Amino acid sequence: MLKRLVSYARRVYDSNIPESINTKLTFRYEKWRAVSAGILETAGATFLLLIAVKWFQAGTLAKALIASGGSFGLIISPLVVSYVGRKQWTASCGAAHLAAMGASVLIVMAFFPFLPIFVVGGLIGMAATAAAVPLMTQIYQENYPEKIRGRLFSKTVMIRIGAAAIFSEIIGRLFTNRLDQFRWLLLFFALAFVFSWQLLKKCPSRPLDISGGSHPFKSWHYVWEDRLFRYTLICWMLMGFANLMMYPLRVEYLANPKYGLALKVSLIALYTGVIPNLARLVMSPIWGWLFDHLNFFLLRVILNLGFALGILTFFLSADTWGLVIGAIVFGVSNAGGDVAWSLWVTKFAPPERVADYMAIHTFLTGLRGVVAPFVAFHLLEIISLSALGWISAGLIFLASVLLLPEIRFGSSARPGSALVEEVSE
Repeated sequence: MLKRLVSYARRVYDSNIPESINTKLTFRYEKWRAVSAGILETAGATFLLLIAVKWFQAGTLAKALIASGGSFGLIISPLVVSYVGRKQWTASCGAAHLAAMGASVLIVMAFFPFLPIFVVGGLIGMAATAAAVPLMTQIYQENYPEKIRGRLFSKTVMIRIGAAAIFSEIIGRLFTNRLDQFRWLLLFFALAFVFSWQLLKKCPSRPLDISGGSHPFKSWHYVWEDRLFRYTLICWMLMGFANLMMYPLRVEYLANPKYGLALKVSLIALYTGVIPNLARLVMSPIWGWLFDHLNFFLLRVILNLGFALGILTFFLSADTWGLVIGAIVFGVSNAGGDVAWSLWVTKFAPPERVADYMAIHTFLTGLRGVVAPFVAFHLLEIISLSALGWISAGLIFLASVLLLPEIRFGSSARPGSALVEEVSE
């Protein structure tokens, strides 16, 4: 099985990369940075919350704060974009500063292993990763040609996914009976941040365009002026809120004895990290190609239905096969979500305004990501986990129905053209 996956990955990478120097440099650095990104992804998705549940025996508030760290970073992303613009930093310089911040807080968490510091540090560390998203999207807009942007992005996502799957498997085995050594894991996450910091400093990019002003809320007027952008954001809010309610509950469902499973660390890592990431690895290049060629709103509806099916399968079954199938469906859908969520504004926004459009999108994603875990954990005190799964699936289905009339616009959205310029080596 492993040999087939390696062969498949090699075939995907056999296609030529365009000759533009900026494109080649960005793609080269992003391939290496994807390794760090995959490792850090496991921190937010599995291990920080797992340490909170199993070692610190954290309460509802602490678990919700840790689960919403990335979402908090998305909320402050308009502030980050505005600050980077005022400083006249390049997008890559701003992202590098955030990676350095993430490394710093993880080191503090490792040397001072107390619950309040762990919660605040985890919140800031994952926020630093997420706050860089609009800056990274601007880099892709500038350096990846529009016709193959999804394909190039999906190739680096494959590396990120592979790194996340391998790291989840190794750490799951190493820490099954040694969770008291979690401080070494935090230091390794800090090292991943340092590696990202060094690569981002080298990535080609331009200072952000501040011709429209540098106020952090200046981008909101695009929401009122662009009907299609506004309507898409509304539908995405419904789907995203439902999905983000259930996302942190995967670890809760598998780890908490309350739900009758109380699985060991290696199995939790298998169902939340290894299996979904293997499915993402296989499907990522396919979704990248579909993003470049398929009607965007049709693609979004298909992804929505996949997320709904994955939620129902995972949370309505307590047997091994149900968990495996749910993890696979979630991974397949998440592979498409990686590409669609990260790049969709490049189909709508003027090229020089991609970071502004993305900042609005990430802010709203962060808002629902902060609120959704709190709502989910508190709803579990009133209703069953299966009932919450049905509610989430219903919201996702509603979002899909609302998108159906917009499919006719999916092929006529304003594609941003890549602003690829040659630089001297």
